[in-house]
This record gives sequence, C-alpha cells and structure tokens, in this order.
Amino acid sequence: MPVSACGVSPGDHPRFAAIITAAGSSSRMGGLKKEYCPLPEKFDHKGKALSVLGGAFLTFAGIGEIGCLVIAIPPGDELAAGAALPARASDPLLVPGGSSRRASVHNALNALAAFAPDYVLIHDGARPWVDAVLIRRVMEAVMVYKAVVPLVPLTETPKEVDRMPEAALAGPAPLVKGHLRRSQIGAAQTPQAFAYPAILRAHEKAALREKEEGVDYTDDAEIWGEFQGKVAAVAGSTENRKITFPEDLGQR
Repeated sequence: MPVSACGVSPGDHPRFAAIITAAGSSSRMGGLKKEYCPLPEKFDHKGKALSVLGGAFLTFAGIGEIGCLVIAIPPGDELAAGAALPARASDPLLVPGGSSRRASVHNALNALAAFAPDYVLIHDGARPWVDAVLIRRVMEAVMVYKAVVPLVPLTETPKEVDRMPEAALAGPAPLVKGHLRRSQIGAAQTPQAFAYPAILRAHEKAALREKEEGVDYTDDAEIWGEFQGKVAAVAGSTENRKITFPEDLGQR
C-alpha cells in the first residue's frame, strides 16, 4: 500500500493525528495572509526562514506519536502553502478549507477518515509559538477525558455586555449585564484535542445546525460541548499567542 502524504498508509490507524487550520482570509492583517508571513529570526534546520505556518507545523512534526498531520488551506493554494512550509522529511496532507473555520476543520476531519486515528489535535495555524510541552500535556489529558482545551488566566476583569462599545460614542452606551469572576474564566487556546470518531460526529451535527439556523461556532470545544458532553481544561501557555494583526509579529 502506498505511503500517504501524512507519512503513514491509509489503514495504519495512528494513535494521534493533528489538524492545523490555515484556510482563513486574514481579514485583519491588511491584505497579508498571516500564516505565510515570515517569523522574525526563525529558521528551520536547513536555514530556511520559517513562516507563521511553518513554525506551528515544525513543532507538531517533531512529535513522534502524531502519525498524520493535515493542514486546511484556501482552495487552490497548494503552491503557496507548500512554499510556506519548512524543509522536512515528509509532507503533510493539504486539504481545501470551507466557508468557515468550522467547515475547514470538518473537511480536515473527513480527510482523516481513511486513517481512523484514536485522537485528533486541532490547532490554529496562526499560533506559531506553540511548544512540545503544551502539545504533550494536551495529548496526555485527551486519553483520559476525550475532550481537552488549554486555558490561560485572564489578566483583565471581564464584563458581560449586550453589545461591545465603539470608540466613538454614538447613541446610548451599551449596558453591563454581568460582573464575571476572573478566577473562574479562562481564555481558550489551541491545540484542542478530542476522541476522533466523536468529534467528527459532533461536526456533522454542527454542520446541520449551521445550515438550518445559521449558528456560528467559535471553536471545536464549543462544538463538543453542545453535541457530545463535557470538556476538560488543562493549563495553556502565555507564549502560545495567536497572530491577529500585523503588529503581533513584532511583539516577541
């Protein structure tokens, strides 16, 4: 049987697989595709400059237990995505993204069906500074809890409002509806990890609700929580920042 782009043959049944999402439009990056932007002073083992996507990919590719790695990219973007990846021994499986982040992850999950992993990690390609310590922490936890999200403490006191205020005061100001306890709220990061068959079924149900009701899901833990059950939390990392704006690339 031929070896797949994941580095394993379909039917080999790897214990772990990973998905990296890089199919978004980067609308807040001023016309730049953030996953393809270079990381300051970061290079692979052959001296090639690392991109944002390359930084995330290289860390996951270095985890030996991850037998299959899938990257969701904009449709038709194979050449640009390939150029953004570091020198490596084997290629990831590139799959076209969908009309939303949820749809892109769903496409990647479907691509993993031929390999049927036990667990899958799902990571934002715009988080290039993820490290192996956090990845392994998530991997250990998902084998116990089936669904895991890394959290970091909030540094600001959160407030619940009926709408977010704008810089220019126009009309009535939004009202604070709730004073939330910072000690009981965390900011979600990736990689999030799940039992593979169950998260695929959850995405199938989420796709139907998205189509029928227009529901927008912000992350995979939310989808699991709605259609499968409880999600466990592990400690995240303040180093595992997400790039959203051009200035985020120069803050490290």
